[in-house]
Amino acid sequence: MKTAISTDKAPAAIGPYSQAIEVNGMIYTSGVIPVVPATGVIPEGVEAQAEQAIGNLAALLEAAGTSTAQVIKTTVFIKDMNDFGKINEIYAKYFTGTYPARSCVEVARLPKDVLIEIEAVAVK
Repeated sequence: MKTAISTDKAPAAIGPYSQAIEVNGMIYTSGVIPVVPATGVIPEGVEAQAEQAIGNLAALLEAAGTSTAQVIKTTVFIKDMNDFGKINEIYAKYFTGTYPARSCVEVARLPKDVLIEIEAVAVK
C-alpha cells in the first residue's frame, strides 16, 4: 500500500505527481527544487539555491515522519558541474555521520531554470 505525502513547507508539485510517497516504511521523494514555499521566490546563486533545495527536502522528510539522518540514497541534479564543490559544502551540513549513497549529474535544464534539484529515498 502506498501513501502520498505532502506539506506546504516544501514546493508544491507542479505536475501530476506527489511530493513524496511512502511504501512499506520507505519514503521516496520527488525531485525538490529551490523554491521558497511561502512566496514562490527562487534564491539567486548556487549556494543559496542548494541551501533552499536541501532545506525543502528536509522539510518534506520531516512531514513524512523521518529526517535527513534516515536518508539512504540521494540523486542530485545540477546545472553546472563546476558548482559541485559549493553544493557539497551545503550538502554536508544536512547529511552527516554515515552519508547516504549519492549520484550527482549535470543536466542541460531543470524546472523553472533552477541550478539544483535533489531527490531522496529514506527509511521511516
